[in-house]
Amino acid sequence: MNFTANGTTPSGRETKSQSHKVVQVILRWSLSGDNQKPQEEESVQAFRRELVRVGTVEEYRKNPEFAADPEEYTSKALSLYPAHKYDGYAWGMSIDMNSCTGCNACVVACKSENNAPVVGKEEVAAGREMDWIRIDTYFRGDLDSPEAYHQPVMCVHCENAPCEGVCPVGATVHSPEGLNEMIYNRCVGTRYCSNNCPYKVRRFNFRLYSDWTTPSLFGLRNPNVTVRSRGVMEKCTYCIQRINAAKIQAEKEDREVRDGEIQTACQQACPAQAIVFGNINDPASRVSKLKAQNRTYGLLRELNTRPRTTHLARLRNPNPEIKE
Repeated sequence: MNFTANGTTPSGRETKSQSHKVVQVILRWSLSGDNQKPQEEESVQAFRRELVRVGTVEEYRKNPEFAADPEEYTSKALSLYPAHKYDGYAWGMSIDMNSCTGCNACVVACKSENNAPVVGKEEVAAGREMDWIRIDTYFRGDLDSPEAYHQPVMCVHCENAPCEGVCPVGATVHSPEGLNEMIYNRCVGTRYCSNNCPYKVRRFNFRLYSDWTTPSLFGLRNPNVTVRSRGVMEKCTYCIQRINAAKIQAEKEDREVRDGEIQTACQQACPAQAIVFGNINDPASRVSKLKAQNRTYGLLRELNTRPRTTHLARLRNPNPEIKE
């Protein structure tokens, strides 16, 4: 079984005592460094692959481009297909690692907004969680006193999405506004898209998790979001229902959608305002200004996925008079 980013995961060894099930949790660590102290292995690999990019203020002043992706990773020429021109809206997101505290408010908000089911402890232990957004936690330094870095990860809506080409029924497609959309009625549950997603952000309904018969649950669900059934893949949609509602209202008033008029559920719930969503075709939008910063980088951009969701590198300002 794969290990989570924070280094803990159910090992699969279970013991039954009456009606209780005990799931053993283990840490995977390695010896590294000059002093051969244990370090959490998944975090070591994350920093090696530059999934998390961290620098001090002093390093940033010396080299403001320390976190920027190489030009060969950001070039649009690395494709067999001609680039699509987005004349209207082009939605995107920016996540500031400096602001994120790992509180998981975005996870709860996304689950409530998009009718994501609560699957229970046993299904989560089997790797069948249904959260559309997760908070990866990475550690650097000694296990006794590590530095912790939180990174929200959801579907990044790749411009060159690896999931789209492998779906045999066209259930995941690219919209004219750059969204990677799911068409639930087409999905036959092959899970090819999940296998081909390098970010592992797609969720599959292995069972009928949603209760469709209990009347008291009807009022808890968002009527603007489809309740998915067994055998269907799902993922982050950039809260497409909110996008469409804002576009309809703007059309009624014969105007364009204003910057900040659309807030995704995760953005709205974030107490630190670490998540910003908007139209990247508008150079005056807040998300465009954040993406123009030299701290911007994309996850796994070396795979030429060209993600619409980007992150802003973390900056630390340690006091040199305090020994670490």
